[in-house]
Amino acid sequence: MLSFGPPRAARRPSLTPMIDVVFLLLVFFMLAARFGHDLSLPMATGGGAADYDGPPRLVVIGRDNLTLNGQTVALDALPEALGPLMSAPGDIIVLRPAEGVPLSRLIAVRDTLAAAGLTRLMVVE
Repeated sequence: MLSFGPPRAARRPSLTPMIDVVFLLLVFFMLAARFGHDLSLPMATGGGAADYDGPPRLVVIGRDNLTLNGQTVALDALPEALGPLMSAPGDIIVLRPAEGVPLSRLIAVRDTLAAAGLTRLMVVE
């Protein structure tokens, strides 16, 4: 009779590859959930030009600075600088991001203005 040695105990499969796959799926769905957020910024159209009244309120958003009608202003001082130019909080404010400005900068400006109660913003290129 042939003897191949003592029988081995059955090995349990390793859970490491399954844990790796679970973490990869977790990261994927976390990133996919971030892309699903809707950024609701009203866009200026050609038909809305008749609704604008009052002095100009153009905010040019640069990487490191903001200008209001050509005058440099700090982000936290922007709502106060807009005050004399507005007759009501519902007046339109035109936001124009400069070339290459990240979207997060535009959102930071929008959030600052929204916190001050200025919500009628138009984004133009």
